[in-house]
Amino acid sequence: MLLSLAACSTLPPAGIQPVTGFDLQRYSGQWYEIARLDHRFERGMSDVQAYYSPQPDGSVTVRNRGFDTAAGRWKEALGRARFNADPGTASLKVSFFGPFYGGYHVVALDPAYRWAMVAGNDRDYLWLLARERSLPQEVTARLLQQAQALGFDTSKLIWVSQQRLDDAAAKP
Repeated sequence: MLLSLAACSTLPPAGIQPVTGFDLQRYSGQWYEIARLDHRFERGMSDVQAYYSPQPDGSVTVRNRGFDTAAGRWKEALGRARFNADPGTASLKVSFFGPFYGGYHVVALDPAYRWAMVAGNDRDYLWLLARERSLPQEVTARLLQQAQALGFDTSKLIWVSQQRLDDAAAKP
């Protein structure tokens, strides 16, 4: 998820509540992008992975990596995230480019931290993430239903291919 969202607000869209009781240590590590709403910064990317590393100052290093199918090579972006307020609420702001921040809001999270649904600043940004390269069909169906109920146009989701085996490259 190349979150180069340069927007004014880093808060969640109206009517969307981030997960509370959030544990950054459990969330840290590698995630696979299962689906996303299309954006220029990820267009044409497959095998997108994110790796989150908590830092001593309370921030989070974010390393995103994906395969650019047109260029035939891996691309990577390194960013930093900070909580918008309470670290127990999964509402962060992320920057990959200087002072420009975008919202990163976990709006659904498996109790075992195996999958997550993440929204951006508005309903144009949505990601389904998982610890594995795919999600069980029943989990996907529940997440799609929840996303629709939150006002996301799930018919526009791009289902991300996760075929390349380059996991180590996403880690710091």
